[in-house]
Amino acid sequence: MVSPLLEIVRARIDVAAVPAVDGLSAVTTGERVLVLGGATALFEAASGVRVPSHGDVFLRGEPARKAVRAASAAGAPFEPPLPPKWTAREYVTWSARICGHATNDARSLAARAIERMQMKAVADEPLAKAAAETRRAVSVAAALATGAKTLVLEDPTRGLPDVVARNFSRVLIRALEGCGWAVFASHVPLASPLAMDADEAIVLVGDVVVAQGAPAELAARERAYAVRVLGSTADFTRIASSRGAIISGRGAELTVDLGESLAVSDLLRAAAEAKATIVELRPLAHAFA
Repeated sequence: MVSPLLEIVRARIDVAAVPAVDGLSAVTTGERVLVLGGATALFEAASGVRVPSHGDVFLRGEPARKAVRAASAAGAPFEPPLPPKWTAREYVTWSARICGHATNDARSLAARAIERMQMKAVADEPLAKAAAETRRAVSVAAALATGAKTLVLEDPTRGLPDVVARNFSRVLIRALEGCGWAVFASHVPLASPLAMDADEAIVLVGDVVVAQGAPAELAARERAYAVRVLGSTADFTRIASSRGAIISGRGAELTVDLGESLAVSDLLRAAAEAKATIVELRPLAHAFA
């Protein structure tokens, strides 16, 4: 039985002694996964950079840090610091070398990764001159050159112009063929090649999974909301459910499906009757906006 690509078990992840993630649990079922809305610290834990202070993050059944050290998994951060005088080829080759590959093997792995990311034309230019999309491609190529079959990426298309982002995504999904991958992003447009290729998405709000499933199915849930409630959550849930809302979640973080007949105003009235306050109301479909 193949272990889940990504599993998060009651993880608490601290940044400067303050929890950025606290008590999150999730497990994937797909091989090409979007993790939407999670904290940067969660990507750092999944890529082996940050160790949870409680619980753990697993890649293919191994703690992420152990999997990355063994080169069975690799992370590609968003625009990591790159030595300006180095070339992409040097950087990607070094990534293969530090994973323990012999010099000739490392060069071959780097050459293949550069080709897969369509970087041959700029591979020998100083990184100081590299465009934004080239720097993102270098980060992905460095992960590919490790030889890992599970890759964890921090959205490399973030901030790119739409046309550039679409083209980059097309190159990326071809480069990742044969690998399992998880891309961590705030949101991904449903029309993006990344969303179309992904077989699963997990939508997070704070420390709660508010939706999980195929991207197209989640994007179609136009009447479903991530709701944060302060006050009597139990009374709010009881009143709203009695009027036809379908509610799941824990604590103050809930997922509310309005069904066919309810409106947002009905939720506000239910909150008022419960002496609770809705402080956040976010359409789930916005994760794919």
